[in-house]
Amino acid sequence: MSRKRKELPLLEAVTITDVAAEGKSLVRVDDLVVFVPFVIPGDVVDLQLTRKKHSYAEAEAVRLVSPSPDRIEPFCPHFGVCGGCKWQMLPYELQLQAKQRQVMDALTRIGKVALPECSPILGSRLTQEYRNKLEFGFCNRRWLTKEQIRSGEQFEHQESVGFHTTGSFDKILPIEECHLMDPINDRLRLFIRDYAYEHRLSFYDQREHVGLLRGMMIRTTNTGGLMLLIQFCITTDEEQAQSQSLLEALKVNFPEITSLVYVNNQKWNDTFSDLPVVVYSGDDHVFLQMEDLRFKVGPKSFYQTNTEQAYILYKVAREFAFAPLENGKELPAGELPLVYDLYTGTGTIANFVARKARQVVGIEYVPEAIEDAKVNSELNDITNTKFFAGDMKDILTEEFIAVHGRPDVIITDPPRAGMHADVVQVILKAAPQRIVYVSCNPATQARDLSLLDVDYRVERIQPVDMFPHTQHVENVVLLVRR
Repeated sequence: MSRKRKELPLLEAVTITDVAAEGKSLVRVDDLVVFVPFVIPGDVVDLQLTRKKHSYAEAEAVRLVSPSPDRIEPFCPHFGVCGGCKWQMLPYELQLQAKQRQVMDALTRIGKVALPECSPILGSRLTQEYRNKLEFGFCNRRWLTKEQIRSGEQFEHQESVGFHTTGSFDKILPIEECHLMDPINDRLRLFIRDYAYEHRLSFYDQREHVGLLRGMMIRTTNTGGLMLLIQFCITTDEEQAQSQSLLEALKVNFPEITSLVYVNNQKWNDTFSDLPVVVYSGDDHVFLQMEDLRFKVGPKSFYQTNTEQAYILYKVAREFAFAPLENGKELPAGELPLVYDLYTGTGTIANFVARKARQVVGIEYVPEAIEDAKVNSELNDITNTKFFAGDMKDILTEEFIAVHGRPDVIITDPPRAGMHADVVQVILKAAPQRIVYVSCNPATQARDLSLLDVDYRVERIQPVDMFPHTQHVENVVLLVRR
């Protein structure tokens, strides 16, 4: 006999008190911490618990009793259903305050190291249309909201293009407007959707692994470039002909596209890093500009998605790497420093700081990214960079340092998981004068700072907001050898 599931309680007229992790807010009810999405401090709401553990619970707001005096109207029609931009109802200045607290809470609670005062977070000039890259998925099953299900509304087309919703791998939320990028993203996406409806192109079925239209990626640049990549799943001659007809229609109707490319992805996953990219028209790349540097960006290249804030972030890293310190040990006098750039990606930071360095040694896991880094050095007449591909913990060894020189400065920008413990140990043995740690995850950054604390002290902390209306924040820390 099956056990009846215990019904979770409804909490009435509770006041949200603080911003929490993952874009949620929280309230404490007796000894229980309750995490709630799409609400802000000061909101009075009725909460339906959806999950309960011993000391915390998750809930959804089923009624807004009275709004916080700080609450503003969300600008996106998909707010509350789409999983992105969860802080739209929170004024941007309060978003920045919450992100700075998030950084310092992680560094204090997890790092447990001596910290200087944190510099004020650097906010983004653009809080909408700030992204240079967006990806959308196609699916033959549209996501229906609770209201649509209750209403019994019928749709002419179940096929949709948009974003995957949280917790659903086989359904797509149809997106009519997305304010994260220039409106060209809407025009391109809706044109492809309507063309597909009119010409009866099939949308991908995640369960059956069939359907022509699978995904699309748009890149815009500050140099006038526009890249559109379509991900097809072509398995028949008819689908091949359909794909070419769609591409031709895009070429004719959107002359502003400078790079129109596609991939035939018949794999079970959406990644295409191991697949050939075919150029239908234009170039196989676009260019992004930073100061007097031009960076070649291909369909598989990584580049920070907020162009303006990437420049701010890299200026902070450069200043931390080379600027004089009031009370710190200085870099070697009379010569330019040797810099190691760990997790260099396409060499953006490496090339950005190269003119202040004797040499920059960049290391990155992805071989294609290293090739892009070399191209970007050549493109900008930078001759004092060297790039190496491989797993960081395997490449960055004492033998490697013996061959290429002991660094004066290490700049490290690892993925969200932070640095491998072996990498931290090699850094400690390399004993650079300074470490500039750029992180997209203050929690793992804090963990690594505690490991580095044996030989380094934290000299400066500078958060940078790259993603308005989300909980994500970048943080740059300068460590100086004791």
